Amino acid sequence: MAYEKIAYELNGDTAIISFDDAATMNACGVDTAQELLHAFDRASVEARCTILTGKGRGFCSGANLGANPGGGAAPTLPVSGPDAGRALDTHYNPLILAIQDHPHPVITAVNGPAAGIGCAIGLMGDLVVCGKSGYFLQAFRRIGLVPDGGSTYLLARTIGRARAMEMTLLGEKVHAEQALAWGLVNRVVEDDALMDTALQLAAQLAAGPTRALALTRKLVWDACDGDFKGALRAERLAQRTAGRTSDFAEGVKAFLEKRKAQFKGK
Repeated sequence: MAYEKIAYELNGDTAIISFDDAATMNACGVDTAQELLHAFDRASVEARCTILTGKGRGFCSGANLGANPGGGAAPTLPVSGPDAGRALDTHYNPLILAIQDHPHPVITAVNGPAAGIGCAIGLMGDLVVCGKSGYFLQAFRRIGLVPDGGSTYLLARTIGRARAMEMTLLGEKVHAEQALAWGLVNRVVEDDALMDTALQLAAQLAAGPTRALALTRKLVWDACDGDFKGALRAERLAQRTAGRTSDFAEGVKAFLEKRKAQFKGK
């Protein structure tokens, strides 16, 4: 697939996927979502860590409302009215789930605004790094819609009900430092240090035990929904899988030999 709305590059074992549509400040229309889905699928086999960021002045300004806001193909049967949620089924929700189910860690490097669906995508990172000019905005109330892309889930479980209500009901910007204080992001850095920081973190993750990290991120995602006994069971099964990898054998051998492990992702 030739990308028109995003950019894709490999930096060693790290895939860097970037929103790249300056005309809309990186709005995520259904065409962009389709390209992102393809890029994440590509990264899953070409890399051991993925960074998602935005080129230019912003991360993602939200859905591209000027280009078919209802999304998807026209329905073949009569309906009572327009369906603003159709594109969620066809494009956005599959993208969000692809990020959640990605086989290795995902870092989001948020520069400038992350609004609407861009806010949800920005929060999907296993690690969220934010430049000082970055901010998160649940802008849906401004156009008479509800949060989507998993925003209600992500916010309620990340910053709690009260702050999730504040973000979604008032629709005010949450700037980088406030996002850090709330626990919405992992790091806040100077804007010109954003990608260097993301790449440093990615290098650490890409050099790690790939299978164990994949299992770990799945356990944490599942723990957001499951009970404690279920988490214990899931950890036990995942540990069996991780314990059968070559990386585990190398990790133990390196520990005993008092050297840094050289993980191969196997």
